[in-house]
Amino acid sequence: MGVLCHQFDFTACHNAKLAVFWQSFSMKKTSFLNMTSRFLRQILAWAMLGLLGSQAAWAQFKVDVSGVGMTQVPIAIVPFKGEEAAPQKTSAIVMADLERSGQFRGVATPGLVMDELTRPDLAQIRQRNADAMVAGSATRLADGRYEIRARLWDIVSGQERGDYRETVAAADLRLSAHRLADWVYEKLTGEKGVFATRIAYITKAGGKYSLWIADSDGENAQSALTSAEPIISPSWSPKGTQLAYVSFESRKPVIYVHELSTGKRKIMANFKGSNSAPAWSPDSKYLLATLSRDGGSQLYQIEVATGDAKRLTQSSGIDTEPTYSQDGSLIYFVSDRGGSPQVYKMSASGGSVERVTFGGSYNISPALSPDGRWLTYISRIGGQFKVHVLNLITGQATAITDTTADERPSFAPNSKLIVYATVQQGREALMTSTLDGKIKAKLSGQSGDIREPAWGPFR
Repeated sequence: MGVLCHQFDFTACHNAKLAVFWQSFSMKKTSFLNMTSRFLRQILAWAMLGLLGSQAAWAQFKVDVSGVGMTQVPIAIVPFKGEEAAPQKTSAIVMADLERSGQFRGVATPGLVMDELTRPDLAQIRQRNADAMVAGSATRLADGRYEIRARLWDIVSGQERGDYRETVAAADLRLSAHRLADWVYEKLTGEKGVFATRIAYITKAGGKYSLWIADSDGENAQSALTSAEPIISPSWSPKGTQLAYVSFESRKPVIYVHELSTGKRKIMANFKGSNSAPAWSPDSKYLLATLSRDGGSQLYQIEVATGDAKRLTQSSGIDTEPTYSQDGSLIYFVSDRGGSPQVYKMSASGGSVERVTFGGSYNISPALSPDGRWLTYISRIGGQFKVHVLNLITGQATAITDTTADERPSFAPNSKLIVYATVQQGREALMTSTLDGKIKAKLSGQSGDIREPAWGPFR
């Protein structure tokens, strides 16, 4: 049992430990090898614990934004004309998106009624201390679709910044609101918004494990896979059309590639021993993975088209949790080759390695920002697991959370936000945070276990 457990990746071990947090969250006096040797017992404990609540609880999330940023733009989003009769309230979704980004602060507009055709009373809006304003309408058409219109005003200059229009089915009103929020975000910041992107995550409920695909705010969750056995390590393909993940449905860890539009799956790695920690190359031609087929747990590059695997590392320790740099030239990964798990980097073709993390004796789950400037990871400090952000230019690392059981951080595709799982006030939750940790949003279900978030690419 100990040898088999030793082959699993650090993320799987850490996730299993967090899953039984209330039962046995204690690693402060155990060595890394002892911790990994308990993996199967812990993941079985996770499987037997079950969850409070039903799967339906995961379909809707409540977004709770907290914190104060230094340079937030005060913006007023006026209730849209006609939205009170629509299935979704566009103005509320847009406001929640913008506030969650950390770059905007909502300004209340009680009693203000207008649509995109009405020129605002600029003096009145200035008195409310708003620098920008969005007004619009949601009109139901004869065929049941909705026409969404909006106009953005720069209140400081008194100038219109643009107008937005699209027609969508009623079922796509939430996505339309996210796209509108992206439009406003880009108009005012000059950068792309991520509100219309998606996240993947895993839950355990009613004795079953589910892989979910949801909007970036956690709403509109759709199940991509349900299994009686654990599912771990979801990884988005660069175009967002596929997910790679590890499933235990054959009673051993096997890597699958899942086509989201059709539900079709392909076994990508089912070698002798364990197959874990998949990560896509930027061109989608390869998957990085940790395999133990040749003894030990080492990094391999798997060609997606053929399934051929090429070994990249030759260490005596565990090498796992690989991820490519945005240009595909480097691989960052976790290894205990120096005695404790730390983040290293090397050329994508293999070769010599260079240590990246130095603070703390336990650093796992690295994720690179798409712009190449930042590395986020989990660091254990004094027995507490916290999300850290490392500036790859200056080498400065900072803890950005005040929780103590964080796991698996993942960057938004614009590099401005991080999603992670944690335990907050005794309950599991998904959180997003700005890179400085000043603005956080809790995406929490009513009850239960939420794990392994992964933020998808731009659509």
